[in-house]
Amino acid sequence: MTHINKEKKNLCSFDKSFSAEIFFNKPSKYRDLERLSNYKGKLISEGSNLSYAPLSFEKESLSVNLKNFNRIINFDFKEKEITVEAGITLAELLNFTLKHNLWLPQLPGYPLITLGGAVATNAHGKSCQSHGTIRNAIKNILIFHNKNGWLNLSENENKEIFDLTIGGIGLTGSIINITLKLEEIKSKNFITKKIKVSSAENCIKNLEIISEKKNSFIYSWNMADNLQEFGKGFIFENTIDENSYDKNEIKIPNLKDMNYLKSKVTIWNNFSIKLANKMFFILNNIKKNEKKENFLNVIFPFYGKEFYFDFFGKKGFLESQILISSKNIQSFFDEFKFLFKTYKPNISLFSFKNMSGEQKYLRFEDNKICLTFDYINNKKNLLFMNKIDSLCEKYQAIPSIIKDSRLSKETIEKCYPEFKKFKDLINAYDKSRVYRSEISQRLEI
Repeated sequence: MTHINKEKKNLCSFDKSFSAEIFFNKPSKYRDLERLSNYKGKLISEGSNLSYAPLSFEKESLSVNLKNFNRIINFDFKEKEITVEAGITLAELLNFTLKHNLWLPQLPGYPLITLGGAVATNAHGKSCQSHGTIRNAIKNILIFHNKNGWLNLSENENKEIFDLTIGGIGLTGSIINITLKLEEIKSKNFITKKIKVSSAENCIKNLEIISEKKNSFIYSWNMADNLQEFGKGFIFENTIDENSYDKNEIKIPNLKDMNYLKSKVTIWNNFSIKLANKMFFILNNIKKNEKKENFLNVIFPFYGKEFYFDFFGKKGFLESQILISSKNIQSFFDEFKFLFKTYKPNISLFSFKNMSGEQKYLRFEDNKICLTFDYINNKKNLLFMNKIDSLCEKYQAIPSIIKDSRLSKETIEKCYPEFKKFKDLINAYDKSRVYRSEISQRLEI
């Protein structure tokens, strides 16, 4: 029998909700992957392990780390296509494509995320109204499944598995390489405009008007530290400055060890959140409503600002990302505010953006408004979030599986219309249910 190298290490989800001592394997060649065909236990793929929820490990599974698979396989400048291995980070990808004035606009907000992870989570960025999710940029995928072998996936080949893989949280096997359709970027500089909003309702109204513009990166920052000023804040609109000249080539540092979530002291509390919000609001209120910004600040806003996560301390944080229709959002917020008055949750971040797309299987994608909330991880906030789960069920909202570690199977079943279909198709494709993570176990997939 072929020997599989296994090492032990402790892994923790980015939000610190779950940790485990796991076995991992780090192959460097395709034949190393093929040796996994003889492995009798459970598997799951791992990239940078930057998912908020525990998607890339589980105490009973062997995590297959794919960071050695980070090469560029093929690049066709004329066709604007690139084939890369799944372990390549967004930073490594962009450092190559930006030299040719090409890029991928559907970028999640951190450059050390691997492309395989972005595909497995159907990631999106701030331009998800204009460009949708990363699904729109994917032409082909090559996966390896230790029982089903090598599979080429596309709209024309193994389409069912192709659809299950994009946003399928790694349950169809290891994503090995991806062919992407790139887009031209006429400048690496942006113009940022901002609009002050007085409430959540005012923000939604303005966001609807601004989001009709094409090729804009639009999101908001809103207060949620008190009910009287709930939703007060700013809408930010980033557009590519096509008239600017790029003097220097962009090089995104691909740091190996970001010092995030290392602090044992909790900085965020009611007082510090109110103070930070007040300072941010005052500073933005006195600044000009239009400014120039560079690529890194716009596309990766938390890069270099990891202290925000560190301030949650050793217990970490909780994030809730929710898609809700414009038809139901007002009723949702009426009940949200009523619960807010009762539970007084500690919300450190509150934001809106619009999204476009088609919801299918486990994909966090639809033609809806995307809400994001960050909470301190404590008992009252967990109770509040459980109540919000009921609102999601009531108002046909979609909570993000990849952002919220505590979501129950019952909530997901009620909020994702094709959850059962996804589960049945995965069970038919992988009869032994080899690929499993902590989240898939929790959701009983």
